[in-house]
Amino acid sequence: MEQLVELTRSIREIRDEIRESQRETAVQMQETDRRMQETDRRLKRAEHLFTTQWGKLMESLVEGDLVRMLQARGVAVEGTLQRSRKRRNGEHFEIDILATNGAEIVAVEVKTTLRPEGVARFVEKLSRFLEWYPEYRDRTVHGAVAYLDAGAAVTTYAERQGLFVIRATGNSASIVNAEDFEPRSFA
Repeated sequence: MEQLVELTRSIREIRDEIRESQRETAVQMQETDRRMQETDRRLKRAEHLFTTQWGKLMESLVEGDLVRMLQARGVAVEGTLQRSRKRRNGEHFEIDILATNGAEIVAVEVKTTLRPEGVARFVEKLSRFLEWYPEYRDRTVHGAVAYLDAGAAVTTYAERQGLFVIRATGNSASIVNAEDFEPRSFA
């Protein structure tokens, strides 16, 4: 009988140790989960910072030569504006670079890698440009896509859509459309 009582006591002690171990494990798992969530937040912030800074670098690379390039193509640009943003009714509209003069405006979309779907989205965005920028309704609106990397097919597609096609190279950028290219008016 004494052995049975001792065995029962041992079983209870083991059960209590298991329960305590399970509680400790649960606390450790909660702490691990909290740390993983914090790591995820930090990674997302770092990714956003990198993406934002890379985008700004690309835009600056293009914007630095944009006036010269467009003037060489007969668009007498007087000024540029980076990251023009508008919001209303929960919608957001952004143009990476606007190049303007009294009669014309060139809206530029800058991409690291230019893809056909990006060109199509930008052409759709240009179709709504004056809805978001009614102050430019008296000007001819042109579009341009600038990129660091793209296949020949996508640049041809962009040109066929009537867009200036600008390739960012090294520390400058250049328009790659043919000399006799006539840009489409989007407004």
